[in-house]
Amino acid sequence: MTLPFVIVCTHLIATVMMTGLIWFVQVVHYPLMSRVGTGGFIVYERDHMQRTTWVVAPLMLVELITALMLAAQPMVMTGAAWVSPVLAWTGMALVGVIWASTALLQVPCHRRLAQGFDPASWRRLVRTNWMRTAAWSARSCLALQMLIVMRG
Repeated sequence: MTLPFVIVCTHLIATVMMTGLIWFVQVVHYPLMSRVGTGGFIVYERDHMQRTTWVVAPLMLVELITALMLAAQPMVMTGAAWVSPVLAWTGMALVGVIWASTALLQVPCHRRLAQGFDPASWRRLVRTNWMRTAAWSARSCLALQMLIVMRG
C-alpha cells in the first residue's frame, strides 16, 4: 500500500462520511427542528451546535488536509501525478464552497437560532444547506473517481 493510495482512500472515506451526514441533516435533522417547540429550543440548538462540532470537525479537517495534499501533489511530485489535477482542483474548489457556505450561511443561522427558534432563520438554514449537500455529493463522486483512476 503506497502513501498516495492511503491519502486518496482517507480522503474518500472522510468525504463519503460527510456526504452521508449532510444528507441526514438536510432531509431529517434540519426539517425536524421546527417541531422541537419554543420552550426547549434554545437548549436543544446549543446542544446541537456543540455535539455536531465534535462529529463534523474531525471529518472536515481530514477532508480539507487530504484535499490540499491531492491538489498540491502535482507540484511536489516528480513524474506522474497521483490523481488528475483537474479532479483534485475541482474537489478543492468544492471544499472552498462548503467551508464558505458553512461560515457565511449556516453558522450565522445557527447563531440566530441559538437565541430562540426563528422561522425565517430556520427556513434559510434548510434552504441554504442544499448548497453544501450538493457540493458534498459532487465531492463524493470526484473522490471515488480519483480512486478508480488511481487503481487503473
